[in-house]
Amino acid sequence: MIIAESVLRSTSRVVWRAVIAIALAATLAFFALRAVPGDALTAQLRESGASDEVIAERRAALGLDAPLSMQYSGFMLRLLRGDLGVSLLDGRTVAEILVEQIPETLELATAAMLVAILLGFIMGVAAAVPNALSAPARGAIALGLSTPIFFTGPLAITIFATWLDLLPAGGAGRFDQLVLPAALLGFHSAAPIAQVVRASLETTLNEPFILAAEGRGLTRLSILFRHALRASLAPAISVAGLETGFLLGGAIITETVFSRPGIGKVMVDSALRQDYPVVQGVVVWSAALYIGLTALGDAVAAMFDPRLRGLS
Repeated sequence: MIIAESVLRSTSRVVWRAVIAIALAATLAFFALRAVPGDALTAQLRESGASDEVIAERRAALGLDAPLSMQYSGFMLRLLRGDLGVSLLDGRTVAEILVEQIPETLELATAAMLVAILLGFIMGVAAAVPNALSAPARGAIALGLSTPIFFTGPLAITIFATWLDLLPAGGAGRFDQLVLPAALLGFHSAAPIAQVVRASLETTLNEPFILAAEGRGLTRLSILFRHALRASLAPAISVAGLETGFLLGGAIITETVFSRPGIGKVMVDSALRQDYPVVQGVVVWSAALYIGLTALGDAVAAMFDPRLRGLS
């Protein structure tokens, strides 16, 4: 009974924190988008030659002429009902637009995360355990952490698509069009995972139980994979959860650089055209996904490290 009550309280705290975080993200997006004058509807109607009277009527029909406080309260009430609103450009619901783009983002995020997890653990272990690969692994980690993807993206396109003509520079639909963006995005997501694996593993290798295992005559590989690595997994799993949330929320720069459809690309296009409801919907989707996957990562990490259980 006591354990059940503790779990219930912990779950309740997580849910409330998630609700507050999503509400804050939605609020910030709402007011930040309206700090710039104009909107997608007005721009579209002016381009089509509509008169000021027609524009005013259309804005009034959508409630865009209402006081900002009323627009905000209406937005939050709709959000509580699960209604993300309607695009100002084509009249489709934001939920419909997101559902269309999720498969493309999911494809890229899944491929990139597989690369990130595999490469992150390999680089982290190689950097932590003294060997011939330690220096290159540490250099690769530093490169992944310090270089922005808007620099490495065009550089990768120049090398692999233009000079070597090995892979296409962008697009989606074929496997070869996925390789370059997934590998690049996976490398950048692998760097923080590798950094955490390295730091955690270096600490674990100096723990008394590792020294005791060495005293019992266990081989270095046995100690590393059967004892040290398992004890070092928890922080890396939490970071992997954070990276997964970031990827599924829409890899904005990657999708833009490689001209791939997806949630990130939709967000950029909608922000440039001032299609408020779509941008707000992407922000809410990304915040909810990020928070959920972070909580899941922490829960999985607690399975590997009992010391984390019950912490919140």
